[in-house]
Amino acid sequence: MISDILAPVALSNHGPHLSPIVAGAWRMAEWGMNVEQRVRWIEKCLDLGITSFDHADIYGGYTVETLFGEALAAQPSLRSRMQLVTKCGIKLVSKQRPRHSIKSYDTSRAHVMASVDASLRAMHTDHIDLLLVHRPDALMDPDELANTFEDLRAAGKVLHFGVSNHTPSQLALLNKRIGLCTNQIELSPLHLNAISDGTLDQCLDLGIRPMIWSPLAGGRLFKAGDEASQRVRTVLEDLGRQHQVSLATMAYAWILRHPSRPVPITGSQRLEALQEAVAALSLPLPAEDWYRVLEACLGHPVA
Repeated sequence: MISDILAPVALSNHGPHLSPIVAGAWRMAEWGMNVEQRVRWIEKCLDLGITSFDHADIYGGYTVETLFGEALAAQPSLRSRMQLVTKCGIKLVSKQRPRHSIKSYDTSRAHVMASVDASLRAMHTDHIDLLLVHRPDALMDPDELANTFEDLRAAGKVLHFGVSNHTPSQLALLNKRIGLCTNQIELSPLHLNAISDGTLDQCLDLGIRPMIWSPLAGGRLFKAGDEASQRVRTVLEDLGRQHQVSLATMAYAWILRHPSRPVPITGSQRLEALQEAVAALSLPLPAEDWYRVLEACLGHPVA
């Protein structure tokens, strides 16, 4: 039986319900799994209570959605047990997309519609639970994009919408026209921009939960290197000993402590790594401990 701590959470008052930890599939092309192994990985996530899976059309050079979709085609019953999140709007130069001549961003109606249809085909599904604009597009027409989203919703192809890596003003521009459910952003004990630039403040104000990518700083927390990572690692290890959990669990707990109620995305195929993220859900972090980690990253007491 799934613990209450893994009960689905609403991203907003009009948004989808996702598991409080999301499984990120962006590296799946590097995992070297056959179809059966991909099915087993999905099943392990579901057994842990991780029912939401994060994608983007560009992941793995436009291959990850297809790899995931092959698993769903092999075991169709899995689809009804999960929520699929994907992103569009980045155009990469790739043999998978021979018409792309330069890396760019595209939120035009034609591109978004084509991207959604391609994701639906790749993942062998008739709908996407949550679609995100992957990066800000300087040429975005917010009215056109909002109308495109409404048409996708009316067609039953996409149920909910959000953005990723958007500044507060960029999110507000689109949110005035269609209610957005989340901003998927980078946040970790080594990456604090969302705390200082108003992004998390806006999430609190709008009542939307941010989704968090790279919560472990891309593995930087575990590697010898710069002084900031060493300071943070030392503090997290000390707190981990006090709470009898791993460094990774402490890092997740630090993120989860923020009142915007973040939803972290894992990026690992290892069951142990997923369990470390889940363990953080039952670890309330005292405010002073949260500030100890912040101070370690800053390299000085808070002002």
